[in-house]
Amino acid sequence: MTKRPMPPAYPIAGDFAAAPEVFEWMQSTLFDKDHTLYNPDHEHLHHLDMPRLSFLWADVEASQKQRQILGTCEKVAFRAGGWQKLRQESQMNDWFGEVPEYLITLDAEHCRACSDADFCALIEHEIYHIAQAKDIFGLPKFSRMTGEPSLMIAAHDVEEFVGVVRRYGASESVQRMVDAANNGPTLSRANIAHACGTCMLRLA
Repeated sequence: MTKRPMPPAYPIAGDFAAAPEVFEWMQSTLFDKDHTLYNPDHEHLHHLDMPRLSFLWADVEASQKQRQILGTCEKVAFRAGGWQKLRQESQMNDWFGEVPEYLITLDAEHCRACSDADFCALIEHEIYHIAQAKDIFGLPKFSRMTGEPSLMIAAHDVEEFVGVVRRYGASESVQRMVDAANNGPTLSRANIAHACGTCMLRLA
């Protein structure tokens, strides 16, 4: 396995630091067809370069609903005007050189201590949130201007209550998850109980 990137030594000055090394690691592993970690599920992201898709280390703890957040994925948008918007854009420019389209923020302390499998699972969880949009016929959607895949922030494949499955059985999406679990991991087992801030925001 290609050696995974590590956050800067604690503490990070200002609590946050750009993480271009994570993008480079992702490209050389998850996006590389010759690498054992290659995942074809992410092919719709191959056209994104830095800083359109950027990573950020966070050395300050975040929590929501009494759970620690270990990663978030967001489509960058500023819900403010005037100086607030200019200040936020300036911060992004300081970190990345320009404002990204998508930003993934990672808990630096967790990434320093977790296993390689847990790190891979966290990165893949967050980039799975950047999905290719579909048209009204359910087919992959592309930009008419550029021909690139049209992207969107997506929820989980499976969102259901255990009690519903117990009483009424697995829906098609739940059954796909069950089948994937029964077939075992294709790489290595990871503790994927990490808290995703993106998911928590969607459930709020």
